[in-house]
Amino acid sequence: MAQFSYRARRKDGQVVQGVLDVSDRSAALAQVERMGLFPVAVEAARGGAAAVSSGGGGGAASLMPAALREMFFRQRPPKLQELATFMRQLANLIKAGMPLTAALNSMSSIDSKGIPKSVSAQLKQEVMEGRSLSGAMAKQPVIFSDLCVNMIQAGEQSGALENVLRRLSTHFERFAEVQSKFISALIYPAMVMAVGIIIIVVFMTVMMPKFMEIFAGMGTELPAATKFLMDVSDLFTGYWWLLAAIGLSIYIVFNRYRASDRGRRVVDGWRMNAPVVGKVVQLNLFGQFCRTLGTLLQNGVPVLNALKITEQIIPNSVIKDALARTRDDVTDGKTIAEPLARSRVFPQMMIDLLKIGEETGDVPGALNNLADTYESDLEVGLRVMTNLIEPVMIIVIAGFVGFLMYAVLSAMFGMINSISAG
Repeated sequence: MAQFSYRARRKDGQVVQGVLDVSDRSAALAQVERMGLFPVAVEAARGGAAAVSSGGGGGAASLMPAALREMFFRQRPPKLQELATFMRQLANLIKAGMPLTAALNSMSSIDSKGIPKSVSAQLKQEVMEGRSLSGAMAKQPVIFSDLCVNMIQAGEQSGALENVLRRLSTHFERFAEVQSKFISALIYPAMVMAVGIIIIVVFMTVMMPKFMEIFAGMGTELPAATKFLMDVSDLFTGYWWLLAAIGLSIYIVFNRYRASDRGRRVVDGWRMNAPVVGKVVQLNLFGQFCRTLGTLLQNGVPVLNALKITEQIIPNSVIKDALARTRDDVTDGKTIAEPLARSRVFPQMMIDLLKIGEETGDVPGALNNLADTYESDLEVGLRVMTNLIEPVMIIVIAGFVGFLMYAVLSAMFGMINSISAG
């Protein structure tokens, strides 16, 4: 149990204070309300051992180093589908006629997977104290991104909060669907690769040493392929630690290079132009850009803010740089399509349709149509990529396994021939 101090008001306006022994902050808020009070502030009492909200051994966690504690017990962002469910549930409650505080109170008792109940309780507390919902969400950046905050702020200003929540839900669901298609397309190739690597490693470390004992006992001249395989097996069994150290060093150096500005641009550029995979990466990034920017503009977010939020959300530094330059040019009064075209990153079809959208005054509609097109092309691209990768991986692994079998069997046939000749 943890101690939480609270400050609340009675119905007559009198302020009262106290300390509660409860499991977490949401339980403290609930208990204050059961006492017939209106909570003003609820926070962990000084000196009290507040429980870790993510669960799992608060006493043991306090003994961990700060870095490990941060790694294991920090609040993690929810998945896209979990955010979509949260937004839809809140929209349904508001549509049912509930005031925002009552809707948030109900959300604090609904089990929203991935988003703790305490989040809704804190949102309700902030709104009761006079803050807007977007302002309350802005205080929880791990859960709610700038995209959520700005769209909900636009919905509050236009009086269409419920519609904005539903659009956010749809937006996150679409992104979750694309994400799941990516994962599904990579599952089978990843399993084939994993099985192939396991077969090769087991053969080299377990089976090959036994064959080496047989070959050494016969004293016959071995084929070149068998000698090469024996040398590799010696390397695997005798110097596995060196191979592991080299692999770890390469991984660390690559990650540090990728973390630098130059390395991030090089790696992201390679991803966009890689054979087979690059086309799929481009379709995903362009679809994400169009969907995010179109959704923001459709909900009344100003162009510069929308471009800045989109720049933060896009995970590719090449596109980020292009959007940063676009923002600078839009500040000078230019259209979106013109600076995007100068970046030479975005396809001509996108530029042309954006120009038409600017001429007709429907840029959000043009962007959403482009997003639909890219998402449809992405589905086809994923199928093509999978159909190309799967046979290539099977052929490569079959080649490795075939070489292993040839090296062993050729040596065994040579032994049999020497015995027959003797």
